Amino acid sequence: MMYLFIASILCFGLGVLAVLLSVRSPKPCRVAAHSFALAGSLGMLIFGFAGLQGAGFESKLPSVMPGAGLQFTIDRLSAFFIVVIAVGAVAAALYAFGYTRQYTGHRVAGAGVSLNVFLPSMFCVVLAANALTFLFFWELMALASYFLVMTESEHADTREAGWIYFVMTHAGFACLLIAFLVLSAAADSTDFANWPRASLLMDARPRNLAFILLAIGFGSKAGLIPFHIWLPRAHPAAPSHVSALMSGVMIKLGIYGLIRTVFVWMGAGPEWWGILILLFAAMSSVLGVLYALVENDLKRLLAYSSVENIGIITLGIGAAMLFQAFHLPGLAGLALIAALYHTINHAIFKSLLFMGAGAVLHAAHTRNMEEMGGLIRRMPQTAALFLVGSVAIAALPPFNGLASEWLTFQSLLLSFQIPARTVNLVFAVSVAALALTGGLAAACFVKAFGISFLALPRSKHAEDARECDWTMRAAMGVLAILCLVFGVAPFMVVSYLKDAAAELTGAAPDLAFNWTTLAAGSGFATFSPPWVLAGLVLLPVLVLGLLLAAGANRKSRKYETWGCGRAVQGARFEYTAAAFSNPFTRVFAFLYQPVEETDVQSHPESRFFVHTILYKHETRSIFEEWFYIPVVRHVRAIANRARVLQSGNVHSYLLYIFLALLCLLVLINR
Repeated sequence: MMYLFIASILCFGLGVLAVLLSVRSPKPCRVAAHSFALAGSLGMLIFGFAGLQGAGFESKLPSVMPGAGLQFTIDRLSAFFIVVIAVGAVAAALYAFGYTRQYTGHRVAGAGVSLNVFLPSMFCVVLAANALTFLFFWELMALASYFLVMTESEHADTREAGWIYFVMTHAGFACLLIAFLVLSAAADSTDFANWPRASLLMDARPRNLAFILLAIGFGSKAGLIPFHIWLPRAHPAAPSHVSALMSGVMIKLGIYGLIRTVFVWMGAGPEWWGILILLFAAMSSVLGVLYALVENDLKRLLAYSSVENIGIITLGIGAAMLFQAFHLPGLAGLALIAALYHTINHAIFKSLLFMGAGAVLHAAHTRNMEEMGGLIRRMPQTAALFLVGSVAIAALPPFNGLASEWLTFQSLLLSFQIPARTVNLVFAVSVAALALTGGLAAACFVKAFGISFLALPRSKHAEDARECDWTMRAAMGVLAILCLVFGVAPFMVVSYLKDAAAELTGAAPDLAFNWTTLAAGSGFATFSPPWVLAGLVLLPVLVLGLLLAAGANRKSRKYETWGCGRAVQGARFEYTAAAFSNPFTRVFAFLYQPVEETDVQSHPESRFFVHTILYKHETRSIFEEWFYIPVVRHVRAIANRARVLQSGNVHSYLLYIFLALLCLLVLINR
């Protein structure tokens, strides 16, 4: 294990070195960066699988950093997240060979170095064994991802997205830092192994404060509402393979931190902890998909969909917390398996979808779905792979989204075993939220696929689009196969997750399974994905056989599609993305706060004839309008007033230092 870990990390280091040595040669630079990233990710994938099977690993480098130095260790939870990161990283590195061919000059080198720093920093975060190691690699991950987001910094929206991401990620880092200081002071140690016992002995107020700060810090990284505002900006601005990594992998480290907080570092807390997480999860799942529905930017739609899926994952975590608080560890394990299963499922199908969107952007030169259309004829393989991802994320058989959402539903429905009406009511709200989310997600991806790939091209670029590079299609193909395998054979995943859940909850999860069937809650509900697949395959065959047996006419007749009474069909007659989402905009207007503008210009020769009509319909985020914009306005006002302190006079600055030292002496001597 040690040698495999060192070899994998060395691959990323060699990737950085190779990029720096070949910075003036774009093609060798690009190939070296992604080859070493691919090799290092494959090594970490093997490392993660070994950890899931119980292999141990521990490493200490005391002289590298002050205090306890760098420390790494592995358990089944960290091994699982190593696998999640590695699956996304392998696909992204393979995809990047073709996607980055358009890059030239120093952009190739900057993206290559940042990628080879970003990936190992994520792996090291989940292996960190003390606070300093964790925070160091957490910050390194944030900085590397910031530079990846800023790859195309010549665009104003990219610079804005990068700035918002930088501010939000460091606000979350500040919360984590304060919470880590509280827990380290209570344990008199920065080692994570010493935190659980010390946390249980803490007073209620500092313990609750630490939990809230950790929930905010990890929730902002995961993209939970209302800390999500960076996500729909940063993910679309980044290169598409980076978008896949950030949305499919990086935000899962927020989930990792939350699970580690409530099941390891702090142990079972009061029931209001679980209620709080469950309510925010329900809000994130519903609002995430609602905001995705009205987006016409394909990558922003996918980014908001990540907010929705993080909400679904966190529903499982919140349910597990409440089951644990009411001493139902078997059900807590079931809910935790549902959350972890959806974690890896989302990493697979969301990476696939972002890569599909990147292929479309590469070919059609736009993220606006109103300028797409007809791509299924020009990019048939990409269309088929994007359809697989769309079906998977909509939780439809036979792909993987269905199995994990089914487990989440069952864990929520089993809440009747908790003898508390208030908690039962919260679970009922969560079930309703998950059901609504499922229906809206299906509508959302009917829009994403239908408007983008079907009908006629709505722009010259869409009409001239061609299939993407083979490496991009190969990466998407691998992820599409995983969507099918994880959907039809969930026992392959659950057999590993049950051990991780048992380690965290202290009891075997209340889930029985074999190669065909999942049985949740001691037989409360059963599900057989292979038989569902068999039914989907056999049903059309059966229908066709019955028609032939009934003497149906085997001859085919070809005729043009009915054109609604129009002689000539054109792109202007198509259903648009805005038209598709308009009913949702009207029903949920209180959330979208829509702004409509209509500008009618008459014909220059007669005011009775209309020359042009310009119609704009924009939606807004209530969180930005009601919270973030007022906060920014007040911060700017305070900053403007504080400018008077920056006099430029050295004597004034010496006075400030003297007063600060005086205050510190007073506080120390109290």
